Amino acid sequence: MMTPPDQAADSVVTGSRDGRAPWLPLVVIVLAQLQMAINISALPVSLGPLSEDLGAPATAAATALLLYSMFVAAFVMLGAKIGKLIGERLVMQVSLVIHALAMAMMATATNAGAMNIAQSIAGAAAAAAVPTLVVLIAANYRGRQQKTALGVLAGIPAVASAVTFLIAGFLATTLSWRYSYWLIVALAVAVLILSFRLAPIPRQPGTRVDLFGVVLSAAAVALILLGFNNLQTWGLLVADSAAPFSLLGLSPAPILILLGVLLGQAFFAWSNRRVAAGGEPLLAVEVLDSREERNAVVAFLAAGSLGLAVGFLIPLYVQIIQGRTPLFSAVAILPYTAAIAVAGVLSVRLYDRFAPRILGVASFLLIAIGLVVVAFTVGDDWSTVTVIMGLILVGVGEGTLLTLLFNVLVSASPKRFAGDVAALRGVANNVSNALGAAFASVVAVGLLSVFLASAFDQSGLPPELSHRVLFDEVDFVTNEELRGVLGATSGTRDQVATAIAINEDARLRALRGAFLVVAGISLLSIFPAARLPKYRPDELSAADMMGDEET
Repeated sequence: MMTPPDQAADSVVTGSRDGRAPWLPLVVIVLAQLQMAINISALPVSLGPLSEDLGAPATAAATALLLYSMFVAAFVMLGAKIGKLIGERLVMQVSLVIHALAMAMMATATNAGAMNIAQSIAGAAAAAAVPTLVVLIAANYRGRQQKTALGVLAGIPAVASAVTFLIAGFLATTLSWRYSYWLIVALAVAVLILSFRLAPIPRQPGTRVDLFGVVLSAAAVALILLGFNNLQTWGLLVADSAAPFSLLGLSPAPILILLGVLLGQAFFAWSNRRVAAGGEPLLAVEVLDSREERNAVVAFLAAGSLGLAVGFLIPLYVQIIQGRTPLFSAVAILPYTAAIAVAGVLSVRLYDRFAPRILGVASFLLIAIGLVVVAFTVGDDWSTVTVIMGLILVGVGEGTLLTLLFNVLVSASPKRFAGDVAALRGVANNVSNALGAAFASVVAVGLLSVFLASAFDQSGLPPELSHRVLFDEVDFVTNEELRGVLGATSGTRDQVATAIAINEDARLRALRGAFLVVAGISLLSIFPAARLPKYRPDELSAADMMGDEET
């Protein structure tokens, strides 16, 4: 006979004499989350050496992040069902081993193609592992312990980002960026050994996998992310020469995005139809059956995108524009990542005083203010007090949002839907990661192209120099790289110096403009935040817990 989900979870919890469960399971779950989070943070901080070593442009890291996030988002709902079928602990163990093998491939990659393959495999493995973490928490903890454990899990990516930027920055500067990925492999071995201390969760053999739903959801995610990531390369509206095809002269990028949105709508329509027919959908419709939950997902997408956009722009500026080391980049971004980590953990204390709606609006407003401060004060000296204060404001808002929205989603659904909530969070989190990095890259490069073209039109420099600086596809390059390219032209020393100065000014203006655009997105995100629940998360958690016990 199949064990009901709630009873299966209840059978796992083993408490002490005072009714409190031991914290070892949370330690294992946190380490597993760290294994995946470190990979995401190590890519941007190693941007400069990685680009040089693999012979790839500076924006190649954004493409690798896109592929990783795309595979997680596309298959995380399938991963949740696989966990129910064969047991969450076993799925976590197998997934983390595959993820470690992908990290070994990453450490030995010789070109951008190998890096992309490694990140794709890592994303597929993470898609299966992500839902198991929330289920394991729900199975091992209750009440206030569960609330604390969920808060810690939500804050781990920020903690991983702060720690990884320092460690990966140091390794990339003193040794090689590859050592960061060997460290992930070593961590995976430790997690695998400790994972056997987790009590296995009983399988649910009656679970059915909606294969058509898998195809619809995966295709929707892939088309949206691929289209968005190639807006700059293929053209915003009119197809550029780099576009693989065109439809009546239109760029395929917006067409793919539109098709992805339509397939997403088809997925939800199919899920509702399947429920009406008595079948089991890929994602439980109960986790999105209220306006507050849907707005929480939208706000989660916005918050994650903003965080990855900022996390991508800072290393791009420090390493490419300023020509600094990855270690300096890590130090520059530390106030931001540290503020996220601290706010993610401490903001839980605000739940008893303020409703999610108030905290959400205030957090997006704080992010926008911080980004405006950074945009108007950033210059050649990154370490100015105003820039640091701006980054801290952004980090406080970001950390508060990520923990808050995760708790809202978990609190709004009974614990029997823990796997579905985790899958939904995985989709939102990884889609936002990919959109954030891609959006930052598109905006920054687009602004750079506009500023360079305008400046060269007014400079009076020879067309040969203008063409060499603009290239066929404008991208961020260091002064040394640009000087090497211009040295092969007929330009004089003064003309080359003028071209480099124009490029320096355009890069800085593009960065400032990108920060302002991201600030505008944060202000727009206030609208879904204003539709978050009015209740306090602890009030709904208690109500849901009572409902589960009655069930």
